Amino acid sequence: MKPFGYVRAGSVEEAAEAFAAHRGARYLAGGTNLVDLMKLGVERPAVLVDVTRLPLDGVEELPDGSLRVGATVRNSDLAAHPVVRDRYPALSQALLAGASGQLRNAATTGGNLLQRTRCPYFQDLSKPCNKREPGSGCGAREGVHRDHAVLGYSEQCIATNPSDMAVALAALDARVELYGEGGARSVPAAEFHRLPGDHPERDTEIRPGELITGVVL
Repeated sequence: MKPFGYVRAGSVEEAAEAFAAHRGARYLAGGTNLVDLMKLGVERPAVLVDVTRLPLDGVEELPDGSLRVGATVRNSDLAAHPVVRDRYPALSQALLAGASGQLRNAATTGGNLLQRTRCPYFQDLSKPCNKREPGSGCGAREGVHRDHAVLGYSEQCIATNPSDMAVALAALDARVELYGEGGARSVPAAEFHRLPGDHPERDTEIRPGELITGVVL
């Protein structure tokens, strides 16, 4: 049993402040990836900052014709949204191609983008993994590497990101909206995820403590 603290944020600002105030904190939304990794011992957060009650669960059309999707919109709801099905069918199809119906009912837009790798070496604490423990080595390079990267890999890591949705968002030139201590900013979806390079432990361009607040199509 690994004890951890729990904070339920009432606003985006409160969530960012709670994260900054607790070393080793993690944001909790659907929990479909984070909770599994906690059970395996891969993730050991000191505090979980619950963002499920934040007003980020809406899908709205903006004045310029773009579509803003809140970070806590469930994957199943997004895939079924009439505007998404009509104008962005690739996104709807990508969401429906991933996971099971039960997981899509719980998984969120922001959480989907922040999934960690499904590489078995990352999830097995008895095996080396530079993504999990920098400098320990990459067990997959000389081990079981089916479904691993053939492009964009490095000497440090050959794992791939499991998000089907991220591929669709990159193809649609979407932007990922973020909020942290430095205020709000956005990053092109195609640039949000990092290649492993020499720092495979850094999956994305998100800064420490930043929270995904939405995606704009």
